[in-house]
Amino acid sequence: MADQATAQEFDILVLGGGSGGYATALRAVQLGLTVGLVEKAKLGGTCLHNGCIPTKALLHSAEVADHARDGAKYGVNVELQSIDMTAVNAYKDGIVAGKFKGLQGLIKGKGITVIEGEGKLTAPDTITVNGTAYKGKNIVLATGSYSRSLPGLEIGGRVITSDEALKMDYVPKSVIVLGGGVIGVEFASVWKSFGVDVTIVEGLPSLVPNEDASIIKVLERTFKKRGIKFNTGTFFQGVEQDNDGVKVTLVDGKTFEADLLLVAVGRGPSTAGLGFEEAGVTIDRGFVITNERLHTGVGNVYAVGDIVPGVQLAHRGFQQGIFVAEEIAGMKPVVVDDINVPKVTFCDPEIASVGYSEKAAKEKFGEDRVESTEYNLAGNGKSAILGTGGIIKFVREKDGPVVGVHMIGTRVGEQIGEAQLIVNWEAYPEDVAGLIHAHPTQNEALGEAAMALAGRPLHG
Repeated sequence: MADQATAQEFDILVLGGGSGGYATALRAVQLGLTVGLVEKAKLGGTCLHNGCIPTKALLHSAEVADHARDGAKYGVNVELQSIDMTAVNAYKDGIVAGKFKGLQGLIKGKGITVIEGEGKLTAPDTITVNGTAYKGKNIVLATGSYSRSLPGLEIGGRVITSDEALKMDYVPKSVIVLGGGVIGVEFASVWKSFGVDVTIVEGLPSLVPNEDASIIKVLERTFKKRGIKFNTGTFFQGVEQDNDGVKVTLVDGKTFEADLLLVAVGRGPSTAGLGFEEAGVTIDRGFVITNERLHTGVGNVYAVGDIVPGVQLAHRGFQQGIFVAEEIAGMKPVVVDDINVPKVTFCDPEIASVGYSEKAAKEKFGEDRVESTEYNLAGNGKSAILGTGGIIKFVREKDGPVVGVHMIGTRVGEQIGEAQLIVNWEAYPEDVAGLIHAHPTQNEALGEAAMALAGRPLHG
C-alpha cells in the first residue's frame, strides 16, 4: 500500500474529459483548486469528436447543397454536380481538429494535470489509471455516453450508429433511420440534402416526441414536403442484411429495404466496469443517481453530464460541471432544472425549445391556467428572405410569466438565447413586448409573439 500513501493528490479529480469533465476542471482552477483530469481518449469527448460539432458540420454542408440546388430561385445560377464526401469529411475533420487543439492548449495553459488512460474508481477518494492510484479530496464522475442499440440488434456491416455515419466516405443511395428523435432527424435531414432516399422508423406516435405538439406538426409536414418518408406508431421487430442491403421488419409485419440502417435510438450512460457500484454509488439502468446538487451520497463523489438521468446535452453537462466546481468551492450555486435547459435540433427546419410544452404546462399549472400563442414566420421579413415557414410559440401561466418557448424554422436555433432568458428570468409577455427587437431579423418574431400574448398583436 506504500504507493497509495504517496499517490498524487488533487482538490478535485475528474473522471472523463468531455463537456462536463473539462468544464468542471476549468471552473475549479479558476477558483484556485488543484485539478487532475483523467481521459482515456481525447479531451472534448463525444460532443467535440463524434457528436455535436462534426454533426453540425455535416448539416452545414447539407445546407450549402440545398442552396446550390435552389440557387436559381434566388437568381444565382449554380448547379449541384455532386457531393464529395472526401472533401466534406476534410472540412468537418478540420473544424474538429482546430477546436481540439484549442481545448488542449486551454487545459494545459490553466495548469490542469491531464492523466491519460482508462480510469477506474477504486475507493471513494481514489481513481486508478494504468495501475497508478490518484487521490482526490473530491471526485467528479463525468464518463459520458455511447450510441445505444436495442436488445438483440447487432451493430455491424450495414447496420450502423452515428459513430460510423460520421466517418462514411460515400453517399448511400437509400437509408432507413431507426429512431425519430434528435439524432435520427438530424441525419435524415443531412442525407436527404445529399440526395439520399430516407425513411425514418419511429415506434412512438410522432417524430421528435419530446417537443410541443405544434412543433411536431410543422416538422412532419415540412419533412413530407422535403420527401423524407417516415413510419410512426409501430415498433421495430428485426433486421436482416446481405451484400445488397438491409431489410427491416416492424412488429405489424411491414418491411422496408435500403442500403443501410442507421440505429439512432438514443445514447446510453458509460458507467459499466468503472467501479462505481463497488464504491457504493447508486446505479439505476446504468445511470448514476444523484441529489439535485449532483452529489452521489458517497463521500465527496459527484456526477455530471450524460451519466446523470435527464436531457443528454453537451451544454447541460457543461453547466453541471461549472455548478459542481462552485459547489465544492462552497459558493452555493443555483440549480437549473432540466426543464429550463435550452434544446436545439439542427435538422432543416431547425427546432429550438426551452421550458414547458403546452401539454406539460397544463399538467403542472392546471388546464385553465395556461395561455399560448403561435406567431407564424410567414409574417416575418427575414424568414421570407430565407424562404422558411415555421412558428414561434409562447406558453405562459395565466396572468403569469412565460414558462415555455417553442420554435421551428430555418436558423431559429440562433434565437434560443433570448428564449431561455425569457423563461429562466420568468419574464411576463408584457416585459418582452416592451423591448425593441431589431428589424429585419428572425429575432423580431419573439417580440411579435410576446406582443400577441400580451394582448396587443401588431401584425396579426
